[in-house]
Amino acid sequence: MTPELAGKLETLKKLFHHYQKIAIAFSGGVDSTLLLKIAHDELGDGALAITIQSPTVTEDDLKDVHSFYKESGVNYVIVKLNQLNSASFRHNSADRCYICKTIEFTSMANEARKRGIHWIAAGINADDVHDYRPGLRALDEIGVVSPLKDAGMTKADIRYLSKFYHLKTWDKPASSCLASRVQYGEKITEEKLRKISAAEQYLKSLHFRKLRVRYHQGNIARIEVAPEERHLFFDTDVLDTIADQFKKIGFSYTTLDLRGYRSGSMNETLDPRTKIQGTQVSHV
Repeated sequence: MTPELAGKLETLKKLFHHYQKIAIAFSGGVDSTLLLKIAHDELGDGALAITIQSPTVTEDDLKDVHSFYKESGVNYVIVKLNQLNSASFRHNSADRCYICKTIEFTSMANEARKRGIHWIAAGINADDVHDYRPGLRALDEIGVVSPLKDAGMTKADIRYLSKFYHLKTWDKPASSCLASRVQYGEKITEEKLRKISAAEQYLKSLHFRKLRVRYHQGNIARIEVAPEERHLFFDTDVLDTIADQFKKIGFSYTTLDLRGYRSGSMNETLDPRTKIQGTQVSHV
């Protein structure tokens, strides 16, 4: 570990002792897993993990959450909610993530306060502020803290430390809520989320590791896989098998994105001014 990274880790530990008692929004991803690990190491029972269970959460992430809880012995609570009860969320405008995070973190903050905890932390890292993330504005408004970001930790730092601490998530591909796969302006429904989830689980069964199935108007599935995995489609039998399975799942048409997987590809069609507004977060 470099002296620079060791310094960031020490800063992170000091932040937790400043909070004394804190709730960690735990999704099972690489960022929140490291955040929860360090919080539990430093604060013990003063750290509480809170997980959202909803139709937008992938099956794999929930499995990882339960696995970590079983192995680590951390205090935790699972909050069940359904963002689809919100008409604004279902409408799926460019600020959908803001609406979703407002719903989620308000629920988590209320749950934490019931237990006498007034700080809630999210696994935001120093790299996240450079992307279009309107959800960050919601966290800022609710008063959610970001210890990883405040300690200056990048995604690379977090993966290194996760491996250092022998966390299973150290090389886990980035994950996001299923609603992020739906084209902006296309109404979000449980049926669409179910089809997306089933399609992604099927592709994973074929050993694709980094992937997304994007839902577009017209009941169209657009498959993204890691650029280095695209060659696996260069087989007509594979193409036919996937097309048949996606038809069974309920898609009218199935397409392959020739550029491959990239985070936030749905944001590529947004007006640049929208992206700027979405990344503006106050630092009061």
